[in-house]
Amino acid sequence: MRHPASSSERLAARPFSLAQAAAARLAALTGWRRRLALVGFGLFGALALPPWSLLPALPVALTALVWLWDAAPTRRAAFAAGWWWGWGWFILGLYWISHALLTDPLRFGWMIPFAVFGLSALMAVFYGLATLLAHLLGARGLGRVAVLAAAWTLAEWLRSWALTGFPWNALGSVWEASLPVLQSGAVAGLWGLCLLTALAGMAPALLAGPATPRRAVVALALALGLPLGAWTAGSLRLAAQPTVETGIKLRLVQPRIAQGTKWVEGLRERHLLEAVTLSRQPGADQVKAVIWPEAAAPFYLNLDGPHRAWAGMAAPPGGVLLTGALRLPDPDAASPHLANSLYALDGIGEMLAVYDKAHLVPFGEYVPLRRILPIAKITHGAIDFTPGPGPRTLTLPGLPPLSPLICYEALFPAEMVGADQPRPDWLLNVTDDGWFGLSAGPYQHLAAARLRAVEQGLPLARAANTGITTLVDPLGRELGRIALGERGILDVALPAPLPPTPYARFGDALPLLLALLCGAIGLATRKTC
Repeated sequence: MRHPASSSERLAARPFSLAQAAAARLAALTGWRRRLALVGFGLFGALALPPWSLLPALPVALTALVWLWDAAPTRRAAFAAGWWWGWGWFILGLYWISHALLTDPLRFGWMIPFAVFGLSALMAVFYGLATLLAHLLGARGLGRVAVLAAAWTLAEWLRSWALTGFPWNALGSVWEASLPVLQSGAVAGLWGLCLLTALAGMAPALLAGPATPRRAVVALALALGLPLGAWTAGSLRLAAQPTVETGIKLRLVQPRIAQGTKWVEGLRERHLLEAVTLSRQPGADQVKAVIWPEAAAPFYLNLDGPHRAWAGMAAPPGGVLLTGALRLPDPDAASPHLANSLYALDGIGEMLAVYDKAHLVPFGEYVPLRRILPIAKITHGAIDFTPGPGPRTLTLPGLPPLSPLICYEALFPAEMVGADQPRPDWLLNVTDDGWFGLSAGPYQHLAAARLRAVEQGLPLARAANTGITTLVDPLGRELGRIALGERGILDVALPAPLPPTPYARFGDALPLLLALLCGAIGLATRKTC
């Protein structure tokens, strides 16, 4: 004889019944309604990214994706589930690209649909591959979330190097909103954060199955236990590691030069002198280095002695100026090369060191397949940039050794320190986010750079043309900031580095191993109800 369920049993079963009803409604969608739902949930999930950081949006979006993927009857439908969701995610996450094209709308405005919707479609392929792989592996039951999360992590990693790589707004980027959780990056890097995020975000989908205690425990452990555990461990790490100063003070300069005027012939000298004037404000004698953003000096400084001497006036007494500027290594060559460089200058404009950007932006700094695609690059000049030799550690008078990162290079976790280079004591990211106006782009770029500091256990100084200029310690704590769109200087003491983190020692091997282990566990439990 079956006894009536108690009120507590009915209450415990309610989440399952609600989840089952929601999953059934989504599974019933077909055709354009199904595609629209996937795109909509992808758009909604992207609200968890900086600067919005609406974290609860992500588990809602990922749970809906799992239920829609569950209903995919074919390989094509399984791929489409990830692709349509990813298209929505990237459309909102990458809308700011349109700002760069609107700096010269007559020349580049026509590219906006291709740059935003087309690039989003290309990036969504990787998410489609993740859902297809999980489908091909026969992920089912309790284990399917683990398999899908592992496949998703591998797809994010693949996206970081395929076709030169573009890991912008990987799933783990949402933890910019929580510095304690971000500390997990010191162990497993961005890809480990992606795995954690995918597991936690997809776990509520398990509630659409049979209402068993085991299923409830697994869903709760993944959805709440993983983030809470990471937050607790990160909070303890932050409390145990105070910021240790080195006694070396830096001056970061945010000149706020309008992108459309930077290379105007009659304004270039004025821009240079304004940057020098900002740099020489009271207190300059207390700093060891003045740091300008990417391309802050709008001259070819290696060829232009007078303007290089002007720039050198910004260097503090006995210190150096670190500035971005373009470089023509051999202007007399039949096919001259153009480099996006970081110069180190002394007070009289002598070049102490130079670093050439190695990881260039497709279409921004060079045009892939130029013989086939008759379009201009977006940045100044008609010549494509040539990549430098790779990550370098620079040693300069009065400063600890540093690893320079020019703009886009801060996105790539594995490219912070050259394999043949000594470990630096700090990272320097110079960038010109003026291309992106007051959009989400600069906030997302900063989030990537801050995670690099946590991953490596190194402080990171960031000088941006229009913002956001800041310095973070090796645990990602901000020690000062010039907000987006403001003009000014930031004098801040450089923190000491930490010993190499597990991620700095082992790189991507550890998070990829964790992803494979997670996938194996999921497959082993795929027949579990």
